[in-house]
Amino acid sequence: MISTIRILCCLLLLLLIWSVSACSQAAPPQVQAALSAVEAVNAADSAGFARVTAPRPFVFPADHGPHPEYQTEWWYYTGNLRSTAGQYFGYQFTIFRRALTPTPPERSSAWGTQNIYMAHLAVSDVANQQFYAYERFSRDAAGLAGATGDPFRVFLEDWSVEGSGPEGMRMRLHAAEAEIALDLVLESLKPPVLQGDQGLSQKGTQAGNASYYYSLTRMQTTGTLSIAGEVHTVHGLSWMDHEFGTSALEGDAIGWDWFSIQLDDDRDLMYAEVRGATGPQYAFGSLVTADGTARTLAADEVVLTVLDRWRSPRSQALYPARWRLTLPDEGLTLELIPRLADQELPLTIVYWEGAVGITGTQHGQPVQGHGYVELTGYAEAAPAGYTR
Repeated sequence: MISTIRILCCLLLLLLIWSVSACSQAAPPQVQAALSAVEAVNAADSAGFARVTAPRPFVFPADHGPHPEYQTEWWYYTGNLRSTAGQYFGYQFTIFRRALTPTPPERSSAWGTQNIYMAHLAVSDVANQQFYAYERFSRDAAGLAGATGDPFRVFLEDWSVEGSGPEGMRMRLHAAEAEIALDLVLESLKPPVLQGDQGLSQKGTQAGNASYYYSLTRMQTTGTLSIAGEVHTVHGLSWMDHEFGTSALEGDAIGWDWFSIQLDDDRDLMYAEVRGATGPQYAFGSLVTADGTARTLAADEVVLTVLDRWRSPRSQALYPARWRLTLPDEGLTLELIPRLADQELPLTIVYWEGAVGITGTQHGQPVQGHGYVELTGYAEAAPAGYTR
């Protein structure tokens, strides 16, 4: 684990260097990864920030917005889309906020900064077997980045999500970089799912090592996706996660595996495992019925089996690449297959995040759907000496 000082120096240096730049998979810079996902979560001085220790009420649209009393926050969107011509696409768009201090800096300069923002944009073009990934950094100064709750808006330069309608549940997402442009309208078909204990999602055994976490698990999505000047009219489903807190992963945690699943019978499922050096360390999840009723899944209700692996030619990371996920009490068995093998983001934090297709059975009857999978901590375990 690297020190707090190094983390802050890395973030500030990256902010200065990359505040107006992006990195693509097609031409990644030949530098070592600056941070691991666990380091990004853990390594900072948390003194003065609020901790997540008890459930709280959620009020929308205000709670779509920022919670500056907590150190870390992110707004996360993924989706599986199809064009009018029948082509499949996946996308990920995430904006992260990381507080440097618990109170605004006392500086007369317009550049005085309390929060650093980072954003990731990725698109999977399944038909052409192409994956695109970009990132940006900026600060909450001079109108470069920021967030509000009522009305809801979160942005980093001209990448943004804006909410409208009752409780801000209709959202407009816009992000464009190099060959890629997304302009999407997302409308939630179900009420927010408060993950864990009424929105308190524990990430370890110790009090305070938790986040406030809600999901919009089924968002009807329409709009356009452009690749290299070709505009595709698309429709499909998206998933939104919003988390905020001040916490650390415990013990020998090296990363996490996270799964979102949207079945064609209108049910949704989330499952995540925090991995230690010898296997899963902590697990949690939820199952959402077609009418939006959600129940928490205990770790012993889910069996996750890795069926295949894929090694990245860039990072040499060896990732799980096919899974069987079983809920024995539900009689449900699902197989998750990546739409593309290579959906690794070769960015400041190297991780795999990609679209998956889903087939399976429940009590002998066929089920199918699609989803997204996030895998962190694998690049850090890759053979020494690699560059990207």
